[in-house]
Amino acid sequence: MPSNAKPRPEPEAPEDVIDPARALLPAVQQVNARRVREGFWPKFTRVAARIPFADQLLGAYYATRDPETPTAAKGLLLAALAYFVLPTDLIPDLFAGIGFSDDAAVIAAVLATLGGHVRERHRALARDTLARLVRRD
Repeated sequence: MPSNAKPRPEPEAPEDVIDPARALLPAVQQVNARRVREGFWPKFTRVAARIPFADQLLGAYYATRDPETPTAAKGLLLAALAYFVLPTDLIPDLFAGIGFSDDAAVIAAVLATLGGHVRERHRALARDTLARLVRRD
């Protein structure tokens, strides 16, 4: 090996590669948090009456706002909520009947995995908020 060559690093173990402390999760989570913060309420209030999973979506939103929700769970919940907020997705939301099916699938998959982090207090707050939105319309 030439004298100026750097020694080759040891291959990383699988547990090192998936270590959240070494991943780019904080940056991605910050982008998703900003997207959700800026876009969730405008879109949600516009479409809540048309989507049957509004209560689950809102419960997930409230779980991300709870300081007791673990950071990793917040990250995945924020990713699902950011997918809902993004104007471009797999099936455009303007298609009647099927437009929100991809959003529902993403929320369902995340809640199937992390549903335990969406507590009863988040669900109750979601129900109360939806009731207020319905009364207002």
